[in-house]
Amino acid sequence: MAKVKDLAALFKLRLASLVVVSAVLGYGMGVPIGGFSIVNALLLTVGGLLVTGASNALNQVIEVEQDSLMSRTAERPLVRRSMSMTEATVAALLAGAVGTFILWDTFGPLTGILGLLSLFMYVALYTPMKRFSSWAVFVGAFPGAFPPMLGYVAATGQFGLGPGLLFAMQFMWQFPHFWSIAWVLNDDYAKAGYHLLPSRGGRDRYSGFLIVLYTFFALLTGLLPWVFGLAGPWSALTAALLGLWMLLHALRLMRSLDKADARRLMFASFLYLPVVQLAYVLDKL
Repeated sequence: MAKVKDLAALFKLRLASLVVVSAVLGYGMGVPIGGFSIVNALLLTVGGLLVTGASNALNQVIEVEQDSLMSRTAERPLVRRSMSMTEATVAALLAGAVGTFILWDTFGPLTGILGLLSLFMYVALYTPMKRFSSWAVFVGAFPGAFPPMLGYVAATGQFGLGPGLLFAMQFMWQFPHFWSIAWVLNDDYAKAGYHLLPSRGGRDRYSGFLIVLYTFFALLTGLLPWVFGLAGPWSALTAALLGLWMLLHALRLMRSLDKADARRLMFASFLYLPVVQLAYVLDKL
């Protein structure tokens, strides 16, 4: 039982499940009305969980030294040595291989390649870059925006405007989302040498301004599926209202520079993504 808990912590299953929800909603956007397959949605869920879990696990393998320095990661299995580096690496590689195979075999080469590319960019580009530059957030936003695009491509077998718009929406959303988290955890990140807020000054007015600016961009990109006829007016209204709610919290953060306002923006962003993407699907129906 302890090993199962360690594996769940290594794969960060709660976070991975949120990623997979985004992929399944992207799949719902891509399939024709009446064509939604529960079996395919389950296979997408399993494949997505395995690939995302592999990314999270390899991230922990690479960052075990940094994780040992931060309070929020001090109880991870590799830090506590309840799981060996070999066990974690083998589990990650196996999960990544099986997950990629499921996506490739079920939905075609393009979906499998997108899953594999997401894993590669997260582990080989974003993870090491975190130690050197806050631009890691920009790099990490690419694999972070793959899930809804991957789900849409899984439904259609091809890339196009639809998956591109879903990618753009989730790409821009990640900046206020991640920067609000980085604001709250800035001191803990600093213990490991991570400086992930957009300004060199950390929790300063310039970081606050950039968070407001990118929250505004996120609001605009959330409306693009409606602008291009991919979704209807009700989802546009939902995206506008929740986007304005996020923007309100971002403006308050820029004014106060307070962690409490960053935490409010973080929770608003957590709500925004699944609700707006679900609204896209329901509005299509």
